[in-house]
Amino acid sequence: MLAALCGLILVSPGLVVTLREAAFDGYQRVFPRERKSAPVTIVAIDERTLAQHGQWPWPRSRLAELIERIAAGRPAAIGLDLLLPEPDRYSPDAMATLLPQLPAELAAQLRALPSNDARLAQAIRGRNVVLASAGLEAPDARHPGPPRAAPVRFAPGFDPPLRQFEGRLSSIDALGASATGHGLISADLSQRIVRRVPVVARVSGVVMAGLAVEMLRVATGEPAFGLAPAAGGLMEVSFGSVRIPAQADGSAWLRLGPHDASRFVSAAAILDGTADPEFLHGKLVLLGVTGLGLLDYQATPLGESVPGVELHAQLIEQVFDRAFLLRPAWANLAEAVLLAAGIVLLMLVVPRRSVVASTAALFMSLAVVLALSLGAFLHAGMLLDPSWPALGMLLAFAVLLAVTYAEADRQRRMLREEAARAAGELAAARRIQMGLLPDLAALSRASPGLQLAAVLEPARTVGGDFFDCLMLDARRLYFVIGDVSGKGMPAALFMALSKAILKGAAARAGTDVGAIMTRASAEIARDNPEQLFVTAFAGIIDLESGALEYSNAGHEPPYLLAARGGRERFPHAGGPPLCTLEGFAYRTEHRQLGSGDCLCMVSDGVTEAMNQRLDLYGAQRLDAVLGATLPGAPVSRVVSAVHEDVRRFVGAALASDDLTLLALRWSAR
Repeated sequence: MLAALCGLILVSPGLVVTLREAAFDGYQRVFPRERKSAPVTIVAIDERTLAQHGQWPWPRSRLAELIERIAAGRPAAIGLDLLLPEPDRYSPDAMATLLPQLPAELAAQLRALPSNDARLAQAIRGRNVVLASAGLEAPDARHPGPPRAAPVRFAPGFDPPLRQFEGRLSSIDALGASATGHGLISADLSQRIVRRVPVVARVSGVVMAGLAVEMLRVATGEPAFGLAPAAGGLMEVSFGSVRIPAQADGSAWLRLGPHDASRFVSAAAILDGTADPEFLHGKLVLLGVTGLGLLDYQATPLGESVPGVELHAQLIEQVFDRAFLLRPAWANLAEAVLLAAGIVLLMLVVPRRSVVASTAALFMSLAVVLALSLGAFLHAGMLLDPSWPALGMLLAFAVLLAVTYAEADRQRRMLREEAARAAGELAAARRIQMGLLPDLAALSRASPGLQLAAVLEPARTVGGDFFDCLMLDARRLYFVIGDVSGKGMPAALFMALSKAILKGAAARAGTDVGAIMTRASAEIARDNPEQLFVTAFAGIIDLESGALEYSNAGHEPPYLLAARGGRERFPHAGGPPLCTLEGFAYRTEHRQLGSGDCLCMVSDGVTEAMNQRLDLYGAQRLDAVLGATLPGAPVSRVVSAVHEDVRRFVGAALASDDLTLLALRWSAR
């Protein structure tokens, strides 16, 4: 895309040129040329003149009178923006031929009189008059030879690619031979708007200057033009001290000001002598027809329709005011570089930043392009196109945004799929974790003097808390509650390992709970690359006698709820968490339970539960809840009372840790 957009600028197809010219027209409308000098007067054959002196075309004797009256005002040069390619049909000899019914003597007298063309040629001769020629794409039989034109001197080795006209339309030879100069009046039309006019062009193989430039040469008295290359692939047209920059093809961009009626004086005022002589003295005088219906008015970039003769006047003013517009040969490359730089910036920003940041980068790029283009126009008279780089950046931004959104949507779908897969895996892991827990109801049914109840609630989908119960033989029950450091899947995996090792150690170690803890700590530490640890409280109860032996590895001490009322918390004495001290030998403690006594064990997820104010649940609140339970209440009620109170305390806050409760009541058989 980048190469395609930049390539379009370099080859400049129709769409690019159209946008470019529209941008330049906009600059001229907003910042029209300020008229600083008034070197030109336009003598207009206008509606007033036609009303007083008859319809156009006039007899050339009247045109000769007008030129003589203009010449009397001593102008620097007179340019005729008129084409007189055929003999005057109002000449006396033409009238004699046109009216065969005239008496022969009268017809002979008319043929003996000088022609109007001769009268006009006499008026032109020696008065610095420049006649107009129009370039044609094909030769015209009326003008088979090359046109008259001032000599041109080319710089050594310089052969510019000037605009070529194969033919021309000029005034008749009788007039052309009397004129001091000859200038081209053709203009480049794009979308019916005149933006450029030729400074020099080749007409039938001869280099001819434009009418305005030829008038300037004639006014200065210079015998020839000079053409030389200029910086930026441009050319320079020179005569005397005058230097006029032009495009490589010899054309010049018009730097236009608004239509100004003060440039004009009516030909009627010249003919009747009422015109101010200062309108003519020392001026470059252009003579043209402006009467409605007699001339195609030309559309300008300013949105105006003006007489074509005024465009020649504005070009002369440009030269006097040194207000030129130029488009160097490197302008296309510069615009392509601006476009490429803007697109590269967008390619770096859009996929990596937010929409706000990407939009800001786009507007910054557009602002830079506009500022450079407008600054070049205002301060250097240089035409750099902002439209196509801006349009290219907008197109690139839209494509990049669409691609980025498509990629983001694809990634969102992938994330949703991954999240769904992970959720499914976590749900399966939760089912597996819960499936590893013992069936307390079955154990209670198998042992009439035993009641068991528990709650395990991970802070996430899975957690590191666990509990286990196992009948070692017909009369002894092994139980344990534990808490792995950390949360989530790593803790769950380590929990499964720790639970399995503790159960295996219980099955092998016999009656000594301390030995069970010691062996389990050593085996768990052997496969513990992440340096996790486990707190655990384990015990073995003799279901016939109520004798309890237990060992604590850094876990929350359990509460003993006596059947006769009252409660007691086991002392904190015990060993460190499993896997923390290598070779540590855990002690076995002994206790005698009374019939109906209840042992309530919790993880630190109960005592360290936090509400939204980050307050801890604490051991005192747990003690109060346990104290409020009725002696002999079912262990399930004890567990649910604590669980519900923790939930009320936490409220809407997220769980900070896994929560586990295990309650055991022994009753004598």
